[in-house]
Amino acid sequence: MSAANARLALDAQPFAPPQNAQQRALHPELSTAHIRFIGLNKTYPGQAAPALSSIDLNIQRGEIFGIIGRSGAGKSSLIRTINRLEQPSSGRVLIDQVDIGEFDEDRLVNLRRRIGMIFQHFNLMSAKTVWQNVELPLKVAGVPKEQRQRKVAALLELVGLQEKHHVYPAQLSGGQKQRVGIARALVHDPEILLCDEATSALDPETTESILGLLRDINQRLGLTIVLITHEMAVIREICHRVVVLEKGHVVEQGAVWQVFGEPQHDVSKTLLAPLQPALPEHLQARLQAQAPGPEAALVLRLRVSGRDKHAPQLSTLFSTLGGRVSLLQGGIESIQGRPLGQLVISVEQSPHSHDNVIERAQGWAAQVEVLGYVV
Repeated sequence: MSAANARLALDAQPFAPPQNAQQRALHPELSTAHIRFIGLNKTYPGQAAPALSSIDLNIQRGEIFGIIGRSGAGKSSLIRTINRLEQPSSGRVLIDQVDIGEFDEDRLVNLRRRIGMIFQHFNLMSAKTVWQNVELPLKVAGVPKEQRQRKVAALLELVGLQEKHHVYPAQLSGGQKQRVGIARALVHDPEILLCDEATSALDPETTESILGLLRDINQRLGLTIVLITHEMAVIREICHRVVVLEKGHVVEQGAVWQVFGEPQHDVSKTLLAPLQPALPEHLQARLQAQAPGPEAALVLRLRVSGRDKHAPQLSTLFSTLGGRVSLLQGGIESIQGRPLGQLVISVEQSPHSHDNVIERAQGWAAQVEVLGYVV
């Protein structure tokens, strides 16, 4: 631990972890959390409704933690309390069990050097080269020139921009600009990296490369990464756990595979809906609510939620349902090693009644939805 960090830890009043052995055994994540929010509230002047209300969360060291929600849900307000760019109205924010709420300016400077931040619109200085943009925070901190040069060279290599050190931001693509922003955020060897809509201004291919870089940084440097986004695909691709905010409240949280596989709150379901493909128009046009006759095919949507770590066997499904089973749409993907997805199938000429087919399908899928019937 550096002298500055040691002084920070000694000067601040630490949070007292659970007092007895039973509490520690029941809630070990609370006494080991890297970042913890306790009863956090934030109300802005002139606004009747709070931006944040009774937030209780813990973020573990080394994980990639996602915060999602609709516009105005409180995502930016929450992430900015971690580096005290926002002062909570009440409640506490703990980092390594230290309450940062009463830090003076000196301790805030030390805290913010432990926390890097990257932004949606890069925030680069247009009149400075890539090298100078990354070097600037080190110069401000009074780091000697030789040390600055070694550090900037290493960071530009880490983000794959060593050949671009002499160019200006206007000559870079969006993805390259964000890589400069990531390098700049890492100059003080932070323990925490905050990402505020870091991929929102990028195209899908560039987003994928930036997410790969963040994943690599997380694994190689052991950083705790906290990111906010409205892009559910970003959460699915990179995060370990996720929290859903709505009007300043936590409405759902858990491992990504759990929230994506079986969302419980209506807001979560709404946010995840764009990831689910719509039924083809030609199929929608043919669907009927009631079976027009015994020859009609039953159309089902089967959801796989990841409860079972093993990939579901289609052969088992087809033999269980009997008759002619056709796959109309869908697929299964792996999130955190769990199979998740949905299949739209039609079942016809089965020896079982429609009700019995539905019951049999429920034994294979986490959720079965009857979409209708087609001839």
